[in-house]
Amino acid sequence: MFAIVRTGGKQYRVAPGDKIVVEKLDGNAGDSIDLTDVLLAGEGSDLKSTSGLVVAAEIIAQAKGEKVTVFKKRRRHNYRRKAGHRQQHTILKIVSIGGKGAAKKAAPKAEEAEKPAAAPAKAEKPAAEKKAAAPKAEKAPAKKEAAPKAEKSTKDAAPAKAAAKKAPAAKAKK
Repeated sequence: MFAIVRTGGKQYRVAPGDKIVVEKLDGNAGDSIDLTDVLLAGEGSDLKSTSGLVVAAEIIAQAKGEKVTVFKKRRRHNYRRKAGHRQQHTILKIVSIGGKGAAKKAAPKAEEAEKPAAAPAKAEKPAAEKKAAAPKAEKAPAKKEAAPKAEKSTKDAAPAKAAAKKAPAAKAKK
């Protein structure tokens, strides 16, 4: 049996046991995932209905693609920019192509993976609130003080400079 699934804006022809490289999907190695966007399914030359059809897959690894170098240059203008990029990929192994039953078998593994991830998220929230509250209190008074100083320096700049020039001249004459 084969199916054509869409994920990451691309279409893939898959069969049980196939390994495919797709755009980055959430999950860790060993997690099960269901691809529900099935466009076509069949066996041999016979086509089947895709309503309720699910492709069950297992994440083998989260990997990066090859490095792509981006180089921009404008001749005679001393302008050169070089950047690199490595696209994130997920490597999947197709386990089965079937109805809603395939989704039920894969669901328990997904629930187990979510439970440990929920506990650290609760611990991070109070720390984030403390960090957010502290900078606001420090920044507000600093802005109020900076504005009056700027006004004084522009008004009193000329008399202060004149006084500074006269004092050293008097000391030099003595």
